[in-house]
Amino acid sequence: MGSPALVAVAHGSRDPRSAATVAELMAEVRAQRPDLDVRVSFLDLSAPRLPDVLDAVAADGHARAVVVPLLLGHAFHARVDVPGAVATARRRLPGLDIAVAPVLGGHDGLSTAALHRLAAVAGPLDDPGLGVVLAAIGSSHAPANAAVVEVAAGWTRRFGWHGGTAAFATTTTPTVADAVTALRADGAQRVAVAQWILAPGLLPDRIVRDATAAGAPVAAPLGPDPAVARAVLDRFAVAQGALAASAA
Repeated sequence: MGSPALVAVAHGSRDPRSAATVAELMAEVRAQRPDLDVRVSFLDLSAPRLPDVLDAVAADGHARAVVVPLLLGHAFHARVDVPGAVATARRRLPGLDIAVAPVLGGHDGLSTAALHRLAAVAGPLDDPGLGVVLAAIGSSHAPANAAVVEVAAGWTRRFGWHGGTAAFATTTTPTVADAVTALRADGAQRVAVAQWILAPGLLPDRIVRDATAAGAPVAAPLGPDPAVARAVLDRFAVAQGALAASAA
């Protein structure tokens, strides 16, 4: 039995840089696993949409597919939008066995990528005078925001920074500007901003503007980093295993 198709699904954005970055990430996934049929889809605002891609996967003769949400947290899109779209596809495509992989959030590859990008703008990370703001979009789902806070805290413990804190572009606080100000007021000798965001877009641009206005260097989004591609493939492998177990 061949491998299932890997159908990555991103949120989507009106900003074309977002879809382009997702395409670059999936090109890296294909480079790491050239044996897989890897496809890109979006929930909204960008094309192709997830239902259309699943239709195409079935039309091309696949019997199995794994949907991998390119989401960094288990918030509304992961809890409602993706499962809803997949449930509808299962009813419409009874010959296609579809599994949904875990979101990318929680995989070590995301931290590896984010820290790599942070070091590119902040210099050495083993600096006890450093304060780091980990900037995310923000969610109405409190546990998703708490997960970002925990990542920042874990980095701070690991590197022995003066301080590390999460900040958010929307929905909740603190803002990037407020977080930078608070770290400086607390005695951080220098402050840098990391992005807990997959791709550039309108809200990430707000983070960049706020960080720049506050005089703090800001790292690039996670993007097509090889460590993020490994996270995608690891999540795919988890769901592939579940598919195989259900067919046994």
